[in-house]
Amino acid sequence: MKLSEKNASVKNTDRKNKLFIEILSNCTIIVMLISLCIIGFSGSGAYNTVFSAGGENSPIYRGETARSEVSIMFNVYQGNEYLEKILDTLKQYDAHCTFFVGGCWADDNNELIKRILDEGHEIGNHGYFHKDAKNLSYQQNKSEIVATNDLIKAMTGKTPVLFAPPSGSYGKEVLKVCEDLDMKVIMWSRDTIDWRDKNTETIFTRATEKIEAGDMILAHPTYNTAEALPDILKYYKEHGLTPVTVSQIISKTV
Repeated sequence: MKLSEKNASVKNTDRKNKLFIEILSNCTIIVMLISLCIIGFSGSGAYNTVFSAGGENSPIYRGETARSEVSIMFNVYQGNEYLEKILDTLKQYDAHCTFFVGGCWADDNNELIKRILDEGHEIGNHGYFHKDAKNLSYQQNKSEIVATNDLIKAMTGKTPVLFAPPSGSYGKEVLKVCEDLDMKVIMWSRDTIDWRDKNTETIFTRATEKIEAGDMILAHPTYNTAEALPDILKYYKEHGLTPVTVSQIISKTV
């Protein structure tokens, strides 16, 4: 083969390789765009309640977005000295929320449990001893949850239907337990991290900045949260958002 013919053959091969790479790249981009469109479609319209990828039995992170509602969730194992003020503020603003209570706390605070329900709030299950649900067996998780459910039912006549895993830690065993008990596992879309960052302004910002309908805001009965709550509720009211219980915000009934 002549040198000129050899060079031409090499150039032709290079052009074919470049064309193949270009076609492959374009196909990859098209597939990615289609995937993004599918994801975007799934996240809008009728798909308002957001579940994690596991399906109907997976934890719920957000509520319905078709209504102008948000939900504040208080995880309670302590903070009695601030709960009274929090309840007073919620009553003042005609706001309702869900209190996920630890069984060992509830056992010593019958009057506060009664007041929470009497004022239109919801009681959820937060385990009995604040154990890491992800590291517990099926039976250990069931014992934590059932003991708390039985205690709340004995106190109020109502059995909790929502479970918030302590520290947001969960695994397949606790999901199975809640499925068997016909309970929903609840997470959050916003975390004030008030147990760590004891700053009233920071808590207010985390509970309000870019707030959207369907948001579920995690908080605890701390001094700074009690101080921030009036301004948080005032902000929601000014922006047309109604604070409701978790059961209300995840309900599909308009």
